[in-house]
Amino acid sequence: MKKAFLQLHIAVFLAGFTGVLGRLITLNEFVLVWYRLMIACVVLWLIFLLKGKKSSASGKQILKASGIGILLALHWVTFYAGIKISNISTALVCLSSMGFFTAILEPLMLRKHFDLIEILLGLLVIAGISIVFHFDPQYKMGIIISLISAFLASIFPILNRQLIQSMEPETTTRWQLSGGFFFLTLLMPVYLYYIPESRLIPTISDWLWLFVLGIVCTVIGYDLFMKSLQKISAFTVNLSYNLEPIYGIALAFIIYREDKTISPGFYYGFCLIIAAVILQSIRLRKISGGKLSEL
Repeated sequence: MKKAFLQLHIAVFLAGFTGVLGRLITLNEFVLVWYRLMIACVVLWLIFLLKGKKSSASGKQILKASGIGILLALHWVTFYAGIKISNISTALVCLSSMGFFTAILEPLMLRKHFDLIEILLGLLVIAGISIVFHFDPQYKMGIIISLISAFLASIFPILNRQLIQSMEPETTTRWQLSGGFFFLTLLMPVYLYYIPESRLIPTISDWLWLFVLGIVCTVIGYDLFMKSLQKISAFTVNLSYNLEPIYGIALAFIIYREDKTISPGFYYGFCLIIAAVILQSIRLRKISGGKLSEL
C-alpha cells in the first residue's frame, strides 16, 4: 500500500508540471494534446516492440481501453483550453472539483452506497471554487471549461479501476493513449475548421517541452498513476490529485508571476481546497484495520 501511495504522489508531482508546460507550448490546446499523445504512443509502442512481448488483451478489452482513452484526450484538450483562456492557477483550482464529481459518480456507476463524508469533502472543494469564481469573474469561460475538464477527469479513474483488474497497466496505458490519439486525428479537421490554428508545426522550444510533456509527464506519470489505481480507490486518487494545484500554482507564481494578477478571493478558495485534502488524509489514517486498499 505504501508503494501505491508513493507511485500516486510521484504521478501527482509530475502532473503539477503539465499546466506550466501547456502555457510554455505555443500551439493551441487541440494540436498540443495531439502531439503529446503522438510522442507518448511512439515511445510506448517502441518499448512494447523492443521487449518482444505478445499482447494478451482481447478485442473487447482493447475497445474499452480505447474508449477510455478518448475520454482522457477530451479531458486534456479542455484542461489546456481552460489554461489558455484564463490562467494556470484558475484552471488547476477548478480541476480540484474532481473529488466532488467522483463522490457522486462512483456510487452511481459502480452501484455502491454514497459516502456522506466524501460528498461533504467534495462540496468543500466546490465552495472553494465558487469563491474563486465570485472574485475572478473575468475568468468565467475558463472556469466553466476547466470544470468540464474536471468532470471528464473524474469519470476516467472509475472506469480505469474496473479495467485494470483484468488488464495489465502497461497494456492498458498503451491502448488508451493510442485510442485517444486516433480519435483526435479523426477529429482534427473538424476542430481546426471551427477553431482555426495558424501554426501546426511546433517551434524548436515547443518540441523540447512537448517531449518533456509526452515522455516524463505522460508515459512515466501515467504508468505510475495506473499502477496506484490497482490498490487505491478512484475517490482517494482524485482527492490526492488536488495536490496537483499546489505544485502547478507554485510554478506559475515563480515563472509567470500569476500571484500579481489574482485576487485575494483566489487564496480564500484555495485554502478550502487544501483543507479538504488534509481532512481526507486524516480520515484515511484513522481507518481501522489498515484496510486502505478497500477505500
